[in-house]
Amino acid sequence: MSLDIVLVEPEIPQNTGNIARTCAAIGAKLHLVEPLGFSVTDRYLKRAGLDYWHELDITLWANLDEVMKWIRTSDNRHKSAYFCSTKGRQIYSDISYGTNTILFFGKETKGLPESLLMRHYDKCIRIPMLSGQRSLNLSNAVAIAAYEVLRQQGFAGFKTTGMLNTDDSI
Repeated sequence: MSLDIVLVEPEIPQNTGNIARTCAAIGAKLHLVEPLGFSVTDRYLKRAGLDYWHELDITLWANLDEVMKWIRTSDNRHKSAYFCSTKGRQIYSDISYGTNTILFFGKETKGLPESLLMRHYDKCIRIPMLSGQRSLNLSNAVAIAAYEVLRQQGFAGFKTTGMLNTDDSI
């Protein structure tokens, strides 16, 4: 299983920190596409993912063109890319994700570039919301979409049960 999360020009360090924490918890690779609205050393970014930075596989890209070239390399041609947007026509849970998936998300204020969405409109997905709502928080959207991919893969390799402490002395 391979899951890559690509954030194109993220602006809010706390969102990116939360997404980094999610990526570490699920074993997803995180890709940040510049320009970023913060420094990767930002204290808010680090605090949001505090205990997880050492477990994170993260790549910083100078621009979106570099990421798209990376996807076209022989090592990555087997990966399926999806572009999460309020402009997508397919619901994220209606897609049959493969074992090698890349999920793209845009910046908080504008989403993904229109030109990118137009080139890949058949791969644009959306998370349903009530009419009149602009969008979900970026870190929530990443978690929703990523966990659907993992659910379809049967949460392979994940701890799926918990245990209560039965010691009544607490």
